[in-house]
Amino acid sequence: MVIIEIQDNNYVFHIKGLHKIWALRSKITVPKNDVVKAYQDQEELHKFCGFRFGTYVPFVIIAGTYFLNGKKNFWDMTREKNTIIVELKNQYYHKLYIEVENPENELSLLNQ
Repeated sequence: MVIIEIQDNNYVFHIKGLHKIWALRSKITVPKNDVVKAYQDQEELHKFCGFRFGTYVPFVIIAGTYFLNGKKNFWDMTREKNTIIVELKNQYYHKLYIEVENPENELSLLNQ
Protein backbone atom coordinates (compact mmCIF):
# COMPACT_ATOMS: atom_id res chain seq x y z
CA MET A 1 0.00 0.00 0.00
CA VAL A 2 1.21 3.48 -0.87
CA ILE A 3 0.22 6.76 0.76
CA ILE A 4 0.67 9.92 -1.31
CA GLU A 5 1.58 13.17 0.41
CA ILE A 6 2.36 16.65 -0.87
CA GLN A 7 5.52 18.25 0.53
CA ASP A 8 6.46 21.65 -0.88
CA ASN A 9 6.36 21.19 -4.67
CA ASN A 10 6.74 17.38 -4.56
CA TYR A 11 4.61 14.30 -4.32
CA VAL A 12 6.00 11.84 -1.81
CA PHE A 13 4.91 8.23 -2.29
CA HIS A 14 5.32 6.45 1.08
CA ILE A 15 5.44 2.66 0.84
CA LYS A 16 3.85 1.22 3.98
CA GLY A 17 4.10 -1.95 6.04
CA LEU A 18 5.68 -5.11 4.68
CA HIS A 19 5.50 -3.58 1.22
CA LYS A 20 8.74 -1.73 2.09
CA ILE A 21 10.52 -5.07 2.33
CA TRP A 22 8.86 -6.57 -0.74
CA ALA A 23 9.50 -3.47 -2.89
CA LEU A 24 12.96 -2.75 -1.44
CA ARG A 25 12.00 0.94 -1.04
CA SER A 26 10.35 3.07 1.60
CA LYS A 27 9.49 6.18 -0.42
CA ILE A 28 9.73 7.86 -3.80
CA THR A 29 9.79 11.64 -4.17
CA VAL A 30 8.73 13.23 -7.47
CA PRO A 31 8.38 16.93 -8.34
CA LYS A 32 4.79 17.82 -9.23
CA ASN A 33 5.86 19.03 -12.69
CA ASP A 34 7.29 15.59 -13.52
CA VAL A 35 3.92 13.81 -13.21
CA VAL A 36 2.58 13.48 -16.75
CA LYS A 37 -0.71 11.80 -15.78
CA ALA A 38 -2.26 9.32 -13.38
CA TYR A 39 -4.87 6.78 -14.45
CA GLN A 40 -6.26 3.28 -14.00
CA ASP A 41 -5.97 0.62 -16.71
CA GLN A 42 -6.75 -2.99 -15.85
CA GLU A 43 -5.43 -4.26 -19.20
CA GLU A 44 -2.03 -2.67 -18.63
CA LEU A 45 -1.76 -4.40 -15.25
CA HIS A 46 -2.02 -7.79 -16.98
CA LYS A 47 0.88 -7.25 -19.36
CA PHE A 48 4.39 -8.56 -18.77
CA CYS A 49 6.01 -6.42 -16.03
CA GLY A 50 9.59 -7.01 -17.12
CA PHE A 51 12.66 -8.31 -15.36
CA ARG A 52 12.65 -7.55 -11.67
CA PHE A 53 14.61 -6.46 -8.68
CA GLY A 54 12.01 -7.12 -6.02
CA THR A 55 9.19 -9.54 -5.27
CA TYR A 56 6.87 -11.44 -7.58
CA VAL A 57 4.36 -14.02 -6.38
CA PRO A 58 1.78 -14.76 -9.11
CA PHE A 59 -1.73 -13.58 -8.22
CA VAL A 60 -0.49 -12.31 -4.82
CA ILE A 61 2.04 -9.46 -5.10
CA ILE A 62 4.19 -7.56 -7.56
CA ALA A 63 6.65 -5.20 -5.85
CA GLY A 64 9.96 -3.57 -6.68
CA THR A 65 11.80 -2.22 -9.70
CA TYR A 66 11.03 -3.84 -13.05
CA PHE A 67 12.93 -3.31 -16.29
CA LEU A 68 11.02 -3.46 -19.58
CA ASN A 69 12.04 -2.15 -23.01
CA GLY A 70 14.89 -0.09 -21.56
CA LYS A 71 12.65 1.64 -19.00
CA LYS A 72 12.44 1.24 -15.24
CA ASN A 73 9.03 1.00 -13.61
CA PHE A 74 8.14 0.72 -9.94
CA TRP A 75 5.44 -1.74 -8.88
CA ASP A 76 3.69 -2.17 -5.52
CA MET A 77 0.45 -4.02 -6.11
CA THR A 78 -1.59 -6.70 -4.38
CA ARG A 79 -5.14 -5.64 -5.37
CA GLU A 80 -5.69 -4.58 -8.97
CA LYS A 81 -8.88 -2.62 -8.31
CA ASN A 82 -6.97 -0.20 -6.05
CA THR A 83 -3.95 0.17 -8.32
CA ILE A 84 -3.22 3.40 -10.16
CA ILE A 85 -0.56 4.10 -12.76
CA VAL A 86 1.46 7.29 -12.52
CA GLU A 87 3.37 8.24 -15.67
CA LEU A 88 6.49 10.35 -15.05
CA LYS A 89 8.98 12.36 -17.09
CA ASN A 90 12.64 13.15 -16.34
CA GLN A 91 12.72 10.66 -13.45
CA TYR A 92 14.47 7.41 -12.56
CA TYR A 93 11.17 5.57 -13.03
CA HIS A 94 9.06 5.84 -16.18
CA LYS A 95 5.87 4.67 -14.42
CA LEU A 96 4.70 3.88 -10.90
CA TYR A 97 2.16 1.08 -10.54
CA ILE A 98 0.95 1.59 -7.00
CA GLU A 99 -1.88 0.31 -4.85
CA VAL A 100 -3.63 3.04 -2.87
CA GLU A 101 -6.53 3.00 -0.43
CA ASN A 102 -8.82 5.30 -2.41
CA PRO A 103 -7.95 5.42 -6.14
CA GLU A 104 -10.44 8.15 -7.01
CA ASN A 105 -9.04 10.58 -4.42
CA GLU A 106 -5.44 9.90 -5.38
CA LEU A 107 -6.15 10.28 -9.10
CA SER A 108 -7.81 13.60 -8.40
CA LEU A 109 -4.82 14.73 -6.32
CA LEU A 110 -2.25 13.72 -8.96
CA ASN A 111 -4.14 15.09 -11.96
CA GLN A 112 -4.81 18.61 -10.62
